[in-house]
Amino acid sequence: MKKLSYLFLVLFSLSTVLTSCREESKAEDAVEDMADDIEDAVD
Repeated sequence: MKKLSYLFLVLFSLSTVLTSCREESKAEDAVEDMADDIEDAVD
């Protein structure tokens, strides 16, 4: 029973670490680039 608890704890910790390190700014960068392109086109 203890081994199962430890295994669950390790898997939960690992999944938390991996999802928190994921870079999610790609959409923001794309929007910012598009806004810059529109601004350049207006000038």
